[in-house]
Amino acid sequence: MSGLYTILLLVASNIFMTLAWYGHLKLKEFSWFSSLPLIAVILFSWGIAFFEYCFQVPANRIGFEGNGGPFSLLQLKIIQEVITLVVFVVFSSLVFGSGGLKWNHFLAFLFLIAAVYLVFKN
Repeated sequence: MSGLYTILLLVASNIFMTLAWYGHLKLKEFSWFSSLPLIAVILFSWGIAFFEYCFQVPANRIGFEGNGGPFSLLQLKIIQEVITLVVFVVFSSLVFGSGGLKWNHFLAFLFLIAAVYLVFKN
């Protein structure tokens, strides 16, 4: 069950991370936000990133095998990276209407799945 909690916390963490890293690019379309100085945008993003850490740190603590969790450090990192990319693709498609996925993107996802498989293989 701690593996599921870890993955759910990592998904929540990555949603906040993606908002903190890229959300300001969409918010600049609003006049109140576009007039903010860079330091204010950085502080705004840090405020969002705080919540990322509120999910990321428990996810790693719960999931790490050294704390009784099911995942090695390498496995945690690979899971986190795959979740990051999936969340980013969904975010960029929904928020920015990005150009769509092409064959090479699907091939890259297959390689990610292969990476996850290989990292979990004994």
